[in-house]
Amino acid sequence: MKVFLCAIAALLSAIMVVQPACAEWHEASSEHFVIYADDSEKDIQQFSENLERFHSSLQYVFPFGDKPPPSPSNRVTIYVTDGEDALQKLAGENSRNVAGFYIPRAGASVAFTQPVGRSNAKFADFSQVVLLHEYGHHYMISNLPHALPRWYTEGFAEYVGTTTFSKDGTVGFGKPAVHRGAELFNSKRVPWRLLFDSRGYDAFQRKHGRYDAFYGQSWAVFHYLQHEEEGRAKNKKFLAALNAGITDIEAAEAAFGNLKEFGTTIDRYIRQRRMTFIPISPEKLSFKPVTIRKLSAGEAAVMPVIMQSRRGVNEAQAAAVVEKAREIAIQYPDDPAVQAALAEAEYDAGNDDAAISAADKATSAEPGNIKALLQKGYALFRKAESSKAGAKAYEAVRKHFVSINKFEADHPIPLIYFYRSFVTQGAEPTENAKTALDWALQLSPFDKSLRFQVAVQDIQDGRHANARSHLLKLIYDPHRQTVENDPLDAMLRLVEKELGIAERDFDQEEVGDTTNTDNPESTDP
Repeated sequence: MKVFLCAIAALLSAIMVVQPACAEWHEASSEHFVIYADDSEKDIQQFSENLERFHSSLQYVFPFGDKPPPSPSNRVTIYVTDGEDALQKLAGENSRNVAGFYIPRAGASVAFTQPVGRSNAKFADFSQVVLLHEYGHHYMISNLPHALPRWYTEGFAEYVGTTTFSKDGTVGFGKPAVHRGAELFNSKRVPWRLLFDSRGYDAFQRKHGRYDAFYGQSWAVFHYLQHEEEGRAKNKKFLAALNAGITDIEAAEAAFGNLKEFGTTIDRYIRQRRMTFIPISPEKLSFKPVTIRKLSAGEAAVMPVIMQSRRGVNEAQAAAVVEKAREIAIQYPDDPAVQAALAEAEYDAGNDDAAISAADKATSAEPGNIKALLQKGYALFRKAESSKAGAKAYEAVRKHFVSINKFEADHPIPLIYFYRSFVTQGAEPTENAKTALDWALQLSPFDKSLRFQVAVQDIQDGRHANARSHLLKLIYDPHRQTVENDPLDAMLRLVEKELGIAERDFDQEEVGDTTNTDNPESTDP
């Protein structure tokens, strides 16, 4: 039937002068990414290699550290949806303008994008910008040990998000962020002093709550700091001041001088008719070969279930997803990927025994199926928790998670649940458990809930300087939504009080109408 449909598509393509779309589900596995797409082997190979080129370019231009490659499960998994509608349906409510999204989780970081390069709309190109932007965050958080203010991290992500890939393998860094053009020249500006005061800007947004040119301004500052000789000197001075322990606004004033005058310099910079970018030739980049695998019929059938489960489900969605997973499992009872997906769907629906049964079927066919082993662990953990089980049940949970190490030594989830088993049991975590939690964060520094757990444990153990570092990273997190009476800010103030750091008033800035109505000049390279 598939061959017949492809033949029909080929005939139609000859009439309509388009290429036939007879793709099948493939997995592209590389050192830093796993990609799933209902696309041709050639296209997914190119997509995967470009992402590895992007990672290599980041290492070349921004050598933040020399961390080893992630363990297999700690790579970013990218699901390529069937287009804009499918992507926004996965994103959920209020997603009409969503072009792609990323969820950072220990051992399960995922990104969702629409097909890049084979859509007839500019929206697909912006989907690539979003993907590269989010991986920029992932790269920076994974490799930098200290907190950076939000304007810096967003400026960096906007800067790398415009990366281009040439057919000869050249990667272009620092192309103008033309998608921020209207924002920069027509939206309300953030007063420059406020831009460089992350906690002050949070307080301002809580009070006024408006759309402004924060992203565009942050990009403009970062571009200047990278491409101008004077800017590079100021950047070096800023990072040195920040690393010395002073606040972000103090570091900005120490490095940039009068911030209103510095803002005038940035405005003049972005009005240049031409801006430079960094071409990185192929010989400067290196990455290991990409492995392409065609998915089995069962894997392809269950992929929509997997994508929804990885996105996350509410109660109603969980009930619908598990029914679909059961139907597919009846058709493919011996496929370990299908059984692992069923285990996750059963767990999400609250059916722990069914999740364990499906996981056991998956590991019977494939003993090292990490996804199934984890789902069984989650179900065992919840059963122990809900039944208020004794020490033996929690010991069995710990034994199960420890057993996963023989299949993947540096998977962060077993380390996290080893620690959590003591806390949930009501027992004091052992030093070994605390060490496991710390190591899990080193493996997955992008996981915010994990970082919060570590910060709480540090406070309990009196390690207030460590706790402050973690809390600052959480407060500076680019995806954080600020709220009134923010518990993170309250925790940070208490920790800073313990450290003797004076409390600051973060809502002193009076802001009027800062709309910039000047006409934009061309920034095309």
